[in-house]
Amino acid sequence: MVKKVLVLMTIIISFALIISGCPKKTVVKEAPSTKESEELALERERIRKLEAERAAKERALKELEEKRAQALKELEAERAAKERALKELEEKRAQALKELEAERERARKIEAERQKALSEKEEALKKEFEKSLVAKKTPGIEGEVFESSMLKDIHFEFDKYEIRPEDVEILKETASLLKKFPNVKIQIEGHCDERGTNEYNLALGERRANSAKNYLVSLGISPERLSTISYGEERPVDPGHNEEAWAKNRRAHFVIISK
Repeated sequence: MVKKVLVLMTIIISFALIISGCPKKTVVKEAPSTKESEELALERERIRKLEAERAAKERALKELEEKRAQALKELEAERAAKERALKELEEKRAQALKELEAERERARKIEAERQKALSEKEEALKKEFEKSLVAKKTPGIEGEVFESSMLKDIHFEFDKYEIRPEDVEILKETASLLKKFPNVKIQIEGHCDERGTNEYNLALGERRANSAKNYLVSLGISPERLSTISYGEERPVDPGHNEEAWAKNRRAHFVIISK
């Protein structure tokens, strides 16, 4: 028993000595090393740069959005302007078409009136032409022959058969009349004054008739509608024996042989 007590006391005393003999340890946080400080600084700098970059991107994105909004606004304004311009153009086109149709209608009315007037004029001309016809029995021509005051004579210089400038208009009027009456056929008589032999004057009268015929052909009259004959000095329109009478007799006279 005593032995057990001694052992217990020995243990207690030893434990007390251990406790009293061991100094209390204090935990001290060690300062970071130089390498760790540099890494930390680099990390902070990287973070700062990332933040700056993010802020720059946000500003750029904001500016881009503003530009996009402005572009959309301008595009919308341009579209609206184009729509207005297109509308105005369509209105002008519609107005132009309306005016064009009105102009066409006026032109149709004018043309109808012109055709009516032309028809009336042609009818009046036809009546005037029919009224001007005078039946005449002419030796050397078979069937009924007509003369018309609307077919005027042309005249020639002495011993000449060329068409005079002052007679060109008469031939044009004759050609115009023949074109309006395409069934009419005429015979062109060549005449001379009394001077010269009969044979010479017959030949000269033929040349004068042919000159008139050729000129009418040049104005578009078919040669099948034209025939010629020469009477020389045989049929004077004026029986006088002076220059005034001779000038009247040097002529080409037109008679209608078919109408």
